[in-house]
Amino acid sequence: MMSARNEGTKMAPLSGFLRFALLAIGAGVSFVMQQAVNADLRTAMGSAAWAGFVSYLGGTLCMLALAMVLRDGVPGAVSIARSNWWAWSGGFFGAIYIAISILLIPRLGATFVALLIAGQMIASLVFDNFG
Repeated sequence: MMSARNEGTKMAPLSGFLRFALLAIGAGVSFVMQQAVNADLRTAMGSAAWAGFVSYLGGTLCMLALAMVLRDGVPGAVSIARSNWWAWSGGFFGAIYIAISILLIPRLGATFVALLIAGQMIASLVFDNFG
């Protein structure tokens, strides 16, 4: 028979997991919302490129605010120089993703999100297997 103390310690990891699971679900909702609002912005602006720029500008401002709230210092030149060149390519791949999604959401709708998830799963398997 478990004591109440043991039951509490067993529940803590589950409640932690549930919080993380809810955050992950929120990220998924945010992902779909981003697709919808970017597609709408493209229609309003008449330009996928400018809609992507506005999306990235908004994201940049949000990340700047987060860094300030967390009081993260600006990385030093030594830290930046230590990073691999490919570590800086995230924005490039993000731009490809944003541009393609802005162009295809109006044409494919929810099918685009399903295909996107399939692509993510395939890439995840390749990265897990080959590193």
